[in-house]
Amino acid sequence: MLNPKRHKMLLNGLAIILVIQSALAASSNEPELGSDGRPLAKAATFHFPEYAYKETSKNEITYHDFEVNCEQHVACETLEGVKRKACVRRCISYSCYQDIYAFDDLEEGEIDVRLNSFKGCVIQRSGNTNRRAT
Repeated sequence: MLNPKRHKMLLNGLAIILVIQSALAASSNEPELGSDGRPLAKAATFHFPEYAYKETSKNEITYHDFEVNCEQHVACETLEGVKRKACVRRCISYSCYQDIYAFDDLEEGEIDVRLNSFKGCVIQRSGNTNRRAT
């Protein structure tokens, strides 16, 4: 029988081995599997073109006007959810939509981290920038 001190040392050693094995498994090329045996999804870095957007009342009104007009467009008014958002944004600016969303469309429930960049693109391309003359 092991004395308590030696037993504790062995348990600590086993814990360290398990941590190392887990780290090695995570860094290997083999996918980590879930409880159902299927590979777990990996976090991915998401890159998209970024356009500066200054949230001024003028810019907000300009964008809102574009949005309201496109929400009433016959092509978009009967759609719902992300399909409607995509339709409205394509209507607002097809070129900005292509730059920011076309390579990876929004999915239902996705937090739209690209919206401000889209707004910046729209404002920039519409010529309604809020810059001071120097």
